[in-house]
Amino acid sequence: MFQIMRWRITFASAAQYSEHGVDLAAMGVAQARIALNDSSFDDWLAQQAPDAVMFDRFMTEEQFGWRVERTCPEAMRLLDTEDLHSLRAIRGERLRKHQQAYTGIVERHRVGPVLEAPDALFDEMMQSDIAQRELASIYRSDLSLMISPFEMRLLQQWFGVPASLLCYLPLLAEPPDAADEDRPASLLPDFEERRHFISMGNFRHAPNWDAVLWLKHQLWPAIRARLPAAELHVYGAYPPPKATALNQPKQGFLVKGWAPDALAVMRSSRVCLAPLRFGAGQKGKLLDAMMTGTPSVTTSLGAEGMGEAPTWPGIVADNADALVEAAVTLYEDVELWSASQARAATMLRERFAAPPHRANLASCVAAVMADLEKHRRHNVVGTLLRHQQHRSTQYMSQWIEVKNRHQQLKNRYRHLDNPS
Repeated sequence: MFQIMRWRITFASAAQYSEHGVDLAAMGVAQARIALNDSSFDDWLAQQAPDAVMFDRFMTEEQFGWRVERTCPEAMRLLDTEDLHSLRAIRGERLRKHQQAYTGIVERHRVGPVLEAPDALFDEMMQSDIAQRELASIYRSDLSLMISPFEMRLLQQWFGVPASLLCYLPLLAEPPDAADEDRPASLLPDFEERRHFISMGNFRHAPNWDAVLWLKHQLWPAIRARLPAAELHVYGAYPPPKATALNQPKQGFLVKGWAPDALAVMRSSRVCLAPLRFGAGQKGKLLDAMMTGTPSVTTSLGAEGMGEAPTWPGIVADNADALVEAAVTLYEDVELWSASQARAATMLRERFAAPPHRANLASCVAAVMADLEKHRRHNVVGTLLRHQQHRSTQYMSQWIEVKNRHQQLKNRYRHLDNPS
């Protein structure tokens, strides 16, 4: 979207490159390696002289935000939240505590999602360290990109975050009947051409791993008992040994690992299973299912921020028996399956088409940049949080940098009898 707005983009990261990483150079995006807790970033940033800097999640804003403010005070600071990490963490902790009432791994993995009211979320987030850090990061930023309408309402109605600090930008996709030669509706496999169930998600992401365990210990055995010829194909990047150990072909539970083409394997499957017991934001696997015309079975938390149960392109259920019944019914009922596939195309057009969201992003950015100084004056809480009294992250980073340099000097001169 920024490229369409004719921005020149540099992607800077302190992380190691991955073999599965996107080829940014082919997209016309420059890349740079930067270091944590090191003022070399300040020198590099000063040379770049950016008009805007976007942080990937609140942890990155904590690490680099104060440096950007100090080095390029006139640069707009954007935060890509991706989702509210604190919301996911709180829900995961609630599930863990609920499971403690049960003995044995199988019994604990038979507990369904623990749903909550917004006021309960507010109380727990106010006591959460990660929630306070995330809120502080949102307030310190000039604009935060939000992926979920639910999370936007939560921030505005319960935490008083001004609407001017938030911009709704969901996951984006084209409907399967869009003018795309790779995905015309007529070429999507129909009900009879598809086989088996699919579950997809990075195994390192806690909600995905939890869903795999729920499938393994309770949901899939019940589904398999009613559909003995069906298989569940579990895909995900970075499968650890504990995941591959779950592979049991005789039970139709196949851990496939990383998929070179996620859309291809999703397109050949009849039903996508995403029984998420906790999480936040929007779920890429469910968007992939819509894009490939694959009906899905998920929970209220899985559908949150994406759609509602009555119009969901599949079935939404929140307990084990209902999820099993939904999976079997959707797998066998061609009319229900076809109607679900049609709802997917409608939802993609109405909620995830790029043009309106591209225009909204451009409008939000332009409004802030038109008078950045005034925008910041109106953000009273953000001004307070940038006061030196609340700069513990900055001072910790500077202390780590000095400590690292001291250690480097010690290592350099340790062969001398008298380092001084």
